[in-house]
Amino acid sequence: MAKKTTLTVLLIALFLGFSYGLMAQNTNEDHTHHAHEHAHGSMTHHHEHGPMQSDQIVRRAKLVTGQGDFIFSWDEELTAAFPKDAYEFEPQMHGGFNEDPETGIVYTGIPGYGLCAISPDLTKWSTIGTDERLKDNIHGIVFFIHKGVKHLAVAQNGKRVLVLTLDGTIVSEILKPAGTEFEFAQANEFFASKESNFGVTDVTYLKGTIYVAHGYSKGDFVMTIKEKDSVWSWGKLAWGGKGDTPGQFQTAHGIYAYDNHILVANRAAGQVVKFTKKGKFVETFKDIPEGSLVCNVSYKSEHFFLNALSALGEQKSAPIYAHTGEKLVSTIIPGDLDIPVLTNIHQVWPHFVETNGTKQLYLLVHGWNKGKFAVLKMEK
Repeated sequence: MAKKTTLTVLLIALFLGFSYGLMAQNTNEDHTHHAHEHAHGSMTHHHEHGPMQSDQIVRRAKLVTGQGDFIFSWDEELTAAFPKDAYEFEPQMHGGFNEDPETGIVYTGIPGYGLCAISPDLTKWSTIGTDERLKDNIHGIVFFIHKGVKHLAVAQNGKRVLVLTLDGTIVSEILKPAGTEFEFAQANEFFASKESNFGVTDVTYLKGTIYVAHGYSKGDFVMTIKEKDSVWSWGKLAWGGKGDTPGQFQTAHGIYAYDNHILVANRAAGQVVKFTKKGKFVETFKDIPEGSLVCNVSYKSEHFFLNALSALGEQKSAPIYAHTGEKLVSTIIPGDLDIPVLTNIHQVWPHFVETNGTKQLYLLVHGWNKGKFAVLKMEK
């Protein structure tokens, strides 16, 4: 009887020990799984119910840049719409963009390749015109309507300003001033000198007048072009000169007409300067980070978009600023998006693509130095 009792107690002890071991093993497994959940946060749900879908992984891995309402990612598909037969010319590209607000067609230039139109959805590129002059470097461009006819004007640094219709027909070629055209003695004296150069950098249009930035020069001016009898030639209005007093420039690089005023990207001074259409100084934009070499100005979605030429401090590329005209609201660093080659930026253009009644904001970027075209997509 004692032997049976002993055997029973031994079996009970063995059973309890085995059960405790299982409980301990299960406890360790739960703890390990809990730690895994804690470490991976929101990925826990996917881990419990099967592998994460590849598109979810892509979304989580997407790089973004910017703050507030202006956060952007790199749209690789629209970037890749760049014409394949223009790849060899892309390193030279940095001229700028402008668009027809009625059709949404965007216009740009690729040196050696030609003047281009980009479809409103940014998926198709085509060339405009056959004139060889359109293959020269287009440093700045503007779309405008004059006397009911749609036109483009392009600034070709060192050579000319061209005015043309949308089929590529050149209406007028405006060459370096002789030094007798302007009601501004400093400009006349400069261009009358044999040492003077022709350093046009950008163009814009306001109420019958083309405004030209002439910043790649010691003759750092804004000048005007007027039309008479279908011929465009230098007007009388000019202003500026190199210097640091209000109304003077330190590389008048980009120029943009907005709200009946003229805005000039005063690059070396890191400024956007506002003038009346007659050239009277109004103000400079506030809240632009010191050291920003602001190249160009554009406007969309109740905000201005400004781009610096090169990075500040530890930035991975030159920044793009979303600005109200009073304050900076977002700093967008394309270098944070791992876009190949893109470091310096020459111009940025905001563009809406409308799909099924919904508008999506994109930024078209012209790189500089090594050249690069890229498209950024707003995420919010």
